[in-house]
Amino acid sequence: MRIAGVTLPGNKQLAYSLPLIFGIGPTRAREILAKVGVPATKKGDELTADEEQKIRSLAESFTIEGELRREIGQNIKRLKDIKAIRGDRHSRGLPVRGQRTKTNSRTRRGNVRKTMTSGRRTLEKT
Repeated sequence: MRIAGVTLPGNKQLAYSLPLIFGIGPTRAREILAKVGVPATKKGDELTADEEQKIRSLAESFTIEGELRREIGQNIKRLKDIKAIRGDRHSRGLPVRGQRTKTNSRTRRGNVRKTMTSGRRTLEKT
């Protein structure tokens, strides 16, 4: 089954294969399946053409995949253009939402570990 340019695996349960689409999470996937009336444990290969079409139309009614990525990119670009602090942090590759950066931001800043040597001096044996 193909939705918004993403091929969903036929051997996986629909509740777990629908979240492979960018913009559809586990909750929204269960919501879509409940509206269509398809059990969440049903696999992609077991769907009828009618059920497949209903799921596809319901999923595409949301903002998903390329359109969602474009919208997110435009929002970040807007923040950079108006010189907002959040836009500046996006540009510099730092955490945007107020996280601490002294420690715990290794993935955003790179794996930078600086040791404190000014307060601790090693004693040399003479």
